[in-house]
Amino acid sequence: MIPSRQLPTRRHALGLAGAALVLLPTTARAAEWPERPIRMIVPFAAGAGADTVGRAYAEELARALGQPVVVDNKGGAGGLLGTAEGARAAADGYTLLLTSQGTMAFNLGLYKAPGYDPLKDFVPLAVTGTLPNVMVVAASNPAKTVADVIAQARARPGELTYGSSGVGSSLHMSGVILEQRTGIKLQHVPYRGAPAAVLAAINGEVTMGFFNTPTVLGQIRAGKLKALAVTSRDRSALLPDLPTMIEAGVPDFAVAVWLGFALPAGTPQAIATRLNAEINRIGQNPQVREKLLVQGFEMLPPGTPDAARKTIVDDQALWLPLIRDSGAKAE
Repeated sequence: MIPSRQLPTRRHALGLAGAALVLLPTTARAAEWPERPIRMIVPFAAGAGADTVGRAYAEELARALGQPVVVDNKGGAGGLLGTAEGARAAADGYTLLLTSQGTMAFNLGLYKAPGYDPLKDFVPLAVTGTLPNVMVVAASNPAKTVADVIAQARARPGELTYGSSGVGSSLHMSGVILEQRTGIKLQHVPYRGAPAAVLAAINGEVTMGFFNTPTVLGQIRAGKLKALAVTSRDRSALLPDLPTMIEAGVPDFAVAVWLGFALPAGTPQAIATRLNAEINRIGQNPQVREKLLVQGFEMLPPGTPDAARKTIVDDQALWLPLIRDSGAKAE
């Protein structure tokens, strides 16, 4: 017979039961997830390169998880608006955010108050791939190499222009880092979208431009634009004969905008682990890789959440001083 002092009192028993009820819902939710559709916030306009990548992953994730993954385009302010909304979302595993070098690094230097902290407000899941740019000039430009353009810039300080899709875009940042690495001075001319900037480069309205490879591949092949180098550390599979900027003589030049995924901070670890595994698996799917390569998106090897976080930390350390020194601010 158990001594009476060891028997649980009614109040104690109810307390234990209450504690169990407090613990059970979170555990059960993580175990049963997902029970309803998942929203994927893509902080860019529909039809953009990032949107294409997000939709390809959404389709595959829906198949793997057994629930619809609904893409919600929240474009504006260089991805800032949609990313801030992702930071405010419930940490229940039903909101997934497409991230990028721009939203996790560039925006912190361009905006005084972006409305989110990439390292505190999110759980990075993985960096999935990169979208490199290609440096181009008009076909009529006598420059045949990057060195030729640099020589032009030194001969005419501050006169050479380059077009972009807007302040803070990777197209803009490519010009910024070229100035930083070579000491030349260029004029940045932002346009309302990449198509207008590409047309300006073709017509000679601007001296040059840095554009996502698929955006100008047709014009390069048609002889309307002259490609000089790609901005990634490694050569592009779409333009394998074209040198990198480093190979072309610009030291430590690498701009290849990465895309990845994150969850709101506080999302259960089990859900983050599952999504990381699924995202990595999708990234190794040959059909998905081929589909996105045509869009210029080059997949990276599988990665961990810690590696994704390190990418953000490293990018902020690299780009925030460069942006500050350039004086670039979002309009």
